[in-house]
Amino acid sequence: MVQKRRYVCEHQTVTRYNRQDVLRILRIHTRQLQAWERAGLVAFSEEYGFEDLVQLRKLRDLSAARLSAASIRAGVSAMQAVSGMTNPLLEAGAARRGSRLVFRHSGSVMEPIARQFVFDFEAREHPANVKSFRQSPAQKNTWISEAFMEAVHCEEAAKVREAMALYENILEREPKHAASAINLGTILYNQGEFLRAEQLYRRAVESDPNYALAFFDLGNVLDELQRLPEAVEAYQTAIRLAPKYADAHYNLALAWERLDERRKALRHWGIYLKLDPTGPWASHAREQAKKILTREKLAIVWRKATGH
Repeated sequence: MVQKRRYVCEHQTVTRYNRQDVLRILRIHTRQLQAWERAGLVAFSEEYGFEDLVQLRKLRDLSAARLSAASIRAGVSAMQAVSGMTNPLLEAGAARRGSRLVFRHSGSVMEPIARQFVFDFEAREHPANVKSFRQSPAQKNTWISEAFMEAVHCEEAAKVREAMALYENILEREPKHAASAINLGTILYNQGEFLRAEQLYRRAVESDPNYALAFFDLGNVLDELQRLPEAVEAYQTAIRLAPKYADAHYNLALAWERLDERRKALRHWGIYLKLDPTGPWASHAREQAKKILTREKLAIVWRKATGH
């Protein structure tokens, strides 16, 4: 049963909603919420207030308008730089225009990336062709936002080479841009360039040690490289940072099985099924758990993991 938690704060009763409340109220899937968390649009949390629900509802509507999480993130970051707003999704109206995010504020409509870029430079140039390094920090941030947005659009249009060039330019200008390192690493991972992908994922985790997705991706590439103990360590770090990260539990269970650590695998199969009991991989998780139970007779461990 879904439950609401209530707290008293400065003589007011404040309703708090847990993750299952949010998924039910907004009718969104766990993976959608996780995608927004990975993009940095919302922080991972077990509890949410009313303002959080307002922001998540806006994200749901923008996603329904076919704006990717990365595109929304780029637009929000640019709006913060242009307007000084802390949270543009709450402080201004947001909508899709073409393939980008626009904001309505103070009686005007602003496309933050284009407006800031035009203001700073007399002629617009393709981000990959901008060579000048004589820019203020604000101009540099605007250029990075513009280039990142363009790279995302290139990926969506299957222009992989163009996207790679843009991510490489961003990382040349800002080596600690974790999102670009992850995206470029994923392109290389999908191309089978596992060692190069590993380097980029490691750059991402060094740039942002609290980025659970980066550790998850690092675990995946280490798994592909048959370096299972290192993969396990990466997955465990992702779970430490985000204990409810279902996919990390799933992949960690697979890794433990391949290391012949069935008892440890069973525990994570159980946690995964608690977090995502109806997801596309739930049937496989149940089947693997049953095989281990049959072979190892670990019913007590299973009941502890699943809460049954």
